[in-house]
Amino acid sequence: MPMIDADGCLLNVTVEGRDGGPTLMLSNSLGSTLQMWEPQMRAFTQVFRVIRYDRRGHGKSQVPPGPYSIERFGRDALAILDDLNIEKVHWCGVSMGGMVGQWLAAHAPARVGKIVLANTTCHYPDPAIWEARIKAVKDGGLAAVADTVIAGWLTQEFRDRNPDIADRMKAMLLATPVEGYLACCEALSRLDLRDDLQTITSPTLVVAGRYDKSTPISMAEAIRSRIPGASMTIVDAAHISNVEAAGPFNDAVLGFLTQR
Repeated sequence: MPMIDADGCLLNVTVEGRDGGPTLMLSNSLGSTLQMWEPQMRAFTQVFRVIRYDRRGHGKSQVPPGPYSIERFGRDALAILDDLNIEKVHWCGVSMGGMVGQWLAAHAPARVGKIVLANTTCHYPDPAIWEARIKAVKDGGLAAVADTVIAGWLTQEFRDRNPDIADRMKAMLLATPVEGYLACCEALSRLDLRDDLQTITSPTLVVAGRYDKSTPISMAEAIRSRIPGASMTIVDAAHISNVEAAGPFNDAVLGFLTQR
């Protein structure tokens, strides 16, 4: 696992899969690490060289002082590509990773091919939700919000059927550095990519979770309607659809990325 320097912040990066194949970069949700993509790796590495990384403030990456921004996260991704000497990648991001994908497609279009924007939004009309999250975490740490977050990530039915997966996801969230989590929440409270979307020319697939209350189908449709030619698919999952509906998610993403 190389550590790659992005303007003084060391980022934890892994590269796996087909040597010489097309490259796919995966980008995580808030409060998760590159391990969130384990349900995809067997399928995706058969077709792609796959880059995963821990966002600054998360996992094994460093935790520089905030504030962070979506632009900063986008430039971190570009720093990874530059260090690996990779000119262009397909992009697949869940939640915050989808926001970074929107920024990259609008501001660095030569560096991305097709993009998958899953369980994400371009704008939060009410920043109070993030202000409340920030206050709760400052007061009580991530344990104060963990049960609420996991209930949004995975449906009750899935958690009941797969308690081991739910427990792993919760442990991943609880291990997130508080300072990094808060700096990311501050970035989300200022999110507004609406004007960027109409400039995106990358072929785009928007993935929505039927039971996603964090970024509901209406938010997915707002993205799809603003990106010229974008398509959308809905899977039976809550917010972390790549985990809860791994099979349908993998099929949709691979079908889109390999279609000529």
